[in-house]
Order: sequence, then C-alpha cells, then structure tokens
Amino acid sequence: MNQILYDELVKLAKSDKLTFYSKVAPLVGLSMDDEEDRNEIARLLGEIAVYEHKQGRPMLTSLVIHKGNDNNPGEGFFSIATELGLYSGSRDQLERVTFWANQVKAVHNHW
Repeated sequence: MNQILYDELVKLAKSDKLTFYSKVAPLVGLSMDDEEDRNEIARLLGEIAVYEHKQGRPMLTSLVIHKGNDNNPGEGFFSIATELGLYSGSRDQLERVTFWANQVKAVHNHW
C-alpha cells in the first residue's frame, strides 16, 4: 500500500474534505493524462479500500472524485465496493450516488 497516498486520504478525512484524482495522482508520481497512470492510481486506491475494509472502516477512497462534469468517484470505486460486498453493483445513478455519499459521510464521521 502506498503510504503517501494513504496519509493524504486520512488527512482529508480528518478535515472533512474531498479531493480529485488529478490532485492525488501527482503525489505518487502519476498523471491522469496517461492511461497507464490512471490504471495505476485505480490499483493503488483499490489496495487502500481493501485495507480499510479489513480494518472494519468505511471506504476512505470515497474521498477521491472526478473533477469536472460529474464530480463522482470512478468506476473502480464501485467495482471494489461490489467485490467487498458493500455495494449491490447496481448501475442505477441514484443508488450509486446515495451509496457514495453514505461512504463519504461514514469516512468523515470515523476520522
């Protein structure tokens, strides 16, 4: 697990904030302009989500969202949530946003 990325997410959680993929990717030497780097940030965030789940905590990675048109987390967030048994896998937009918002609230409340 990448400690720099993890520490940044914990800091954001303690401050009740969100961030963008484009802000956290450079912390670990990645660019959201590069497809391989986008895949790598998704993998790193997935590791953090699995780690947090094993610790009995909500999805810390819910704090990372797209900048721009939708301001929602990426598909990887929902895929990991489904794999962990936290989310039904539904493609319904309202269900997805509700699940994500509940995770953000749980993260902020936890930290």
